[in-house]
Amino acid sequence: MRHIDILLTSDLPGGREAFAHSDLRVVFHRWKSAAPLPLMEGRPWAFIDWVLDDMSGLELCRRLRCADSLGQDAHITMILEEDDAEAKRRALRAGADDYVVAPVERSTVLDRVLSLQLPEHVIPARVLKLGELTLDLAALQARWRDKPLGLMPNELRLLRYLMEKPGHVFSRQQLITALGKHDQPIDERTVDAWVSRLRRALRDVGAGSPLRTVRSLGYVLDRP
Repeated sequence: MRHIDILLTSDLPGGREAFAHSDLRVVFHRWKSAAPLPLMEGRPWAFIDWVLDDMSGLELCRRLRCADSLGQDAHITMILEEDDAEAKRRALRAGADDYVVAPVERSTVLDRVLSLQLPEHVIPARVLKLGELTLDLAALQARWRDKPLGLMPNELRLLRYLMEKPGHVFSRQQLITALGKHDQPIDERTVDAWVSRLRRALRDVGAGSPLRTVRSLGYVLDRP
């Protein structure tokens, strides 16, 4: 099944529940410009508003294009405030692939996604490596040297996100949002439980304690 992750810089009338059609699954993520990109399974498609609270949509478009490989590979649609020819030219020069005119609702986004057939997104690295720790994204199997870690899906997703950004401190709320759990009744103590189980699995295979608590801030996976 094809999978597309939709990044939204504003609320979406009609809701953000996942949508499935034939062999396509679309997952929506509310994304703030100052926040890290969420954990995404497919090719990202960003709908960026022309006006944002802390910067212009044009600036965010440029920043996304200069981010990691996911940002560079994203399809970007700029949401214009009015049908203005100069705004359209500026959006395309900033790196947008196309544009729509506000207001944008859930049906607008889905119509655009379903009408434009994007090529399959290829994950650049099927295996993440951090020292002796590896994570096979296709097999969903983490190993320390040759020893497999016994992890549940939430712990695997947490480990993947931390391995993609080693050395970065994340708050509990950031992890809830990044892992796509912001629409579910999950409190921050649940993150502590995920971390505790992940730490136990790492210790059980002799990996030590690379997942560190930063007092009053959150968690970080240290580089080796």
